[in-house]
Amino acid sequence: MEWDWGAVSDFMPHFWDGLLVTLQALALGSLISFALGLAWALLMRVPTRWVRWPVGVVTEFVRNTPLLVQLFFLFYVMPEWGLTMSALTTGVVGIGLHYSTYTMQVYRAGIEAVPVGQWEAATALNLPMTRTWRVVILPQAIRRVVPALGNYVISMLKDTPLLMAITVLDMLGEARLFSQQHFQFTEPLTVIGVAFIVISYLASLLLRSLERRLVR
Repeated sequence: MEWDWGAVSDFMPHFWDGLLVTLQALALGSLISFALGLAWALLMRVPTRWVRWPVGVVTEFVRNTPLLVQLFFLFYVMPEWGLTMSALTTGVVGIGLHYSTYTMQVYRAGIEAVPVGQWEAATALNLPMTRTWRVVILPQAIRRVVPALGNYVISMLKDTPLLMAITVLDMLGEARLFSQQHFQFTEPLTVIGVAFIVISYLASLLLRSLERRLVR
């Protein structure tokens, strides 16, 4: 079987469209997972059991349910309850919500790793609790968990092809559509595979650089 460079050339406009969608889903999904994961982690430290218990139930349910099932539920079931979102928005929300339950555990580990002396020093200085969290605890906790959060970003990238199941044309979706229309599978799927490798590698380099900056 010969490699068809013409097929690659024909596929590239579709590839760039899919790449843009993939990067949008990754970036927005990551922001949601980081912000919501931090919120979950902070709520789990609230003394009131009636706050911790519902948060724990929701996060355990989301973490132990396949992402694909959650995407189907958001896209096909929620409209019956009056909540309709575009396919891409649904994918972004689904990925962000799913991975927030994992980043929650990362944040919680980072917070628990902050030395007790830091809490005692903040108390001795009579700092308000909000300032203690914002200035003392969270900066140290987040600095410790950057590598783990970065690993989840790469995991999210690998899960973006699942969005194809709810009609989002990401890179893989564009490759599949092109292949079905032109009966050429090798070239577009190879391009997509290489693209995922390159993006994952560049993301890992960026995260290592960020980690080194935070350690200084």
